[in-house]
Amino acid sequence: MTIAIDHTGRRALVTGAGAGIGREIARWLARAGATVAVNDLIPERAEATTLEINAEINAEATVRTGAGSAIAVPADCRNDEAVDTLVATTVERLGGLDLAVNNVGMLPAGRRPQPFVANRGDDWRDIVDQNLIVAALCARAQAEAMLTCSADGRHSDGQPSDDRYPEASRSILFVTSGETTRPAPYNAVYAAAKAAVNHLVTTMAVELGPEGIRVNAMAPGTTLTETVAAAFTEDRVAALVASTPLRRMVDHDELARLAVFLTSDLARCITGQFVLADAGAFLSRSRPANDQGLVSPLSGSNAR
Repeated sequence: MTIAIDHTGRRALVTGAGAGIGREIARWLARAGATVAVNDLIPERAEATTLEINAEINAEATVRTGAGSAIAVPADCRNDEAVDTLVATTVERLGGLDLAVNNVGMLPAGRRPQPFVANRGDDWRDIVDQNLIVAALCARAQAEAMLTCSADGRHSDGQPSDDRYPEASRSILFVTSGETTRPAPYNAVYAAAKAAVNHLVTTMAVELGPEGIRVNAMAPGTTLTETVAAAFTEDRVAALVASTPLRRMVDHDELARLAVFLTSDLARCITGQFVLADAGAFLSRSRPANDQGLVSPLSGSNAR
């Protein structure tokens, strides 16, 4: 017996999907049948991911049915008005919003991991703004859209909702960081901001649960995205691998498949949860600390 994860007919928005983890999540959601709005700060990257997804789907159309598609919706998620426009545009072009993945989060340009005592007010405000605040702004607009679009109590396919599980397919997922599960030397501000997102998830889950909206977070371990691969030396990568019980790093597609599951009806009883996907790195007592000469493994970065 096989159990398929089916997102056919669902409308999805993935932020920070122009590269790395976000791009892979958008690809896998489309493979599962969703129509995906691909967001990125840089329009060319959003368009490139969209073209890649649609080309892949079109190439496979002759051998399978139920595949989804993608549209590009570039926007700067650091701007309140831009976020509202992003979600409104997604709803208008897709006809609604059933699931959202908030993947944007970063160390702002020019800021690097540094000792806790070196972080001044501007460091805190900038990093918290581009991680916690951005995630909260996106989620607020997404939740409002989901509540408005489904006010008639019907699923996205037009069928009446199950009285036991109203609108079970609606879901908001945050990509946070494995840095929130252990001390994060030289990365305290980023880790604290991401940990705040984890707590936001539990509160949102309680508030939105009665409306049938599930809210969860997944936390990647160090993933060799384009940004990380360019910044880490071979010795650094080898040390990180050696510190994990599974003796490996995390792959993009593994995180994408987890996102597809958590936003699907197979996970419709899961909400308010934090799912760690880090090859067991949180168990390690020998994990190398980020120092001033290294770029942090930035889970959910808009620059991936």
